Amino acid sequence: MTRSSPWLPAAEALALMQVRPQTLYAGVSRGRIRAKPDAADPRRSLYHRDDVQRLAARAQGRRSSEAVASEAIQWGEPVLPSAVSTVAGGRLWYRGQDACALSIEATLEDVAGLLWECAPPRLSSDEATARDGMPPLQAGLRALAMRAAVDPPSRGRSPQALRAEAAEVVGTLADALIGKVPANAATQPLHARLAAAWRRPRAAAQLRRALVLLADHELNASTFAARVTASTGASIAACLLTGLATLTGPLHGGAARAVQALVRQAEQSGADAAAREWLAHDRPLAAFGHPLYPAGDVRCAALLEGIELPPAFADLREAGERLVGEPVNIDFALATLAAVHRLPADAPLVLFALARSVGWTAHVLEQAATGHLIRPRARYTGPAVSID
Repeated sequence: MTRSSPWLPAAEALALMQVRPQTLYAGVSRGRIRAKPDAADPRRSLYHRDDVQRLAARAQGRRSSEAVASEAIQWGEPVLPSAVSTVAGGRLWYRGQDACALSIEATLEDVAGLLWECAPPRLSSDEATARDGMPPLQAGLRALAMRAAVDPPSRGRSPQALRAEAAEVVGTLADALIGKVPANAATQPLHARLAAAWRRPRAAAQLRRALVLLADHELNASTFAARVTASTGASIAACLLTGLATLTGPLHGGAARAVQALVRQAEQSGADAAAREWLAHDRPLAAFGHPLYPAGDVRCAALLEGIELPPAFADLREAGERLVGEPVNIDFALATLAAVHRLPADAPLVLFALARSVGWTAHVLEQAATGHLIRPRARYTGPAVSID
C-alpha cells in the first residue's frame, strides 16, 4: 500500500481514528466511510482516507474540549500558535535562530529587534522613573501599574505604533528595575546600565549573555498570562504588568531565590546534607532539571561557560545531580552568576524580569495581531447542578 493511495487498510484506519473495529464498521454501515474489497485479499476491506481523516478530526475535536486541553495546559503541546520562540531538539530558538549562539555576541536590544521584527529599539523611557528607595521589584510593578492606568488600549492600533510604545514601556520597567546610573552609562545598552548600577563592570559581558538567554521561552506561565491580557485589547503596560506579577511566583522567576537559600544551607551543613533535608521536607530542588530539556538546560550551560563555580555551588551541583538524577538548570546559573560577581540578592529576578519583558512584548504584539480573545472553558467539578 503506497502512502499516496486514497485507500487505507483497517489497521491504519483504526490508528488514525483511535477507535475500536466496531466503530469503524459502524461508520461504513451508516454511509460515513466509503469501503471496498482489497484486491490483494478480497476477504479484507479498504477504507477511504478522506472519510477516515474527517471522522478522526471530529473525534479529536470532541476530545480536545476536555482531555486534550487538560493535558496541554500542563507541559503539553503549545496551546497557542506562535512564531516567537520554541524549544526543539534540546535547543532554544528565537524565530529560528539558536538563542545560545546569539548570546555569544548579541545584546538584549538586538534580540528585541529580532523578536519584535524591527530594528533594534532603544529600551529607555523619556521620563526617569523614581525609585523612591523601593526595592527593584516593587518599583517595577508600580511603574507599570501607573502606565497601565493611563496608556491607551492596544486594540485597533498599527504594529508600528505598538512597537514604538513597547520600547518605551520596556524602558519604563528598565528604569525602575535598574535605578540611577552614572550619566555616561544612561544611554548604553541595558546590560551595561546594569553593570554600572551594580558597580560591577567586569560582569557586563555575562550580564549581557544572561539577558539574551532569558529573553523568551515559549508559552511559559508569565508569557501566557501576558498573552491572555493582550487578547482583551489591554494596553502594553497592562500586559507586561500581568507578566511581571506572574513571574514573581516561587515556581517561576522566584526559583533562583530558593537556590540561594539552599546554597546558604549547604555552606552550613554540607551540600549532601542540605539537599537531603530539602528532599525529606518535600521541597523539590529548584536548581535541578527542566521538563523541556531532558538532556540538560542549554541556557544554563551557555551562561556557566567561563565561570568557575564557587566551592559551595560545585558541591551542591554534585550532590544534587547525584540525588535527583537531573542536571542543573538556568536558576542555578543565575544564582551562581550573582554569587561570583557579588551582585545584589535580587539580581537574578531583576535579570529575569528585564530580559523576559522583551519576550512578553513579542507575544503581546503577536497576540494583538490576531484580534482574538483567549477564553478557554472550564471542566466543572463542583456540586451537581439541576437544569430544569
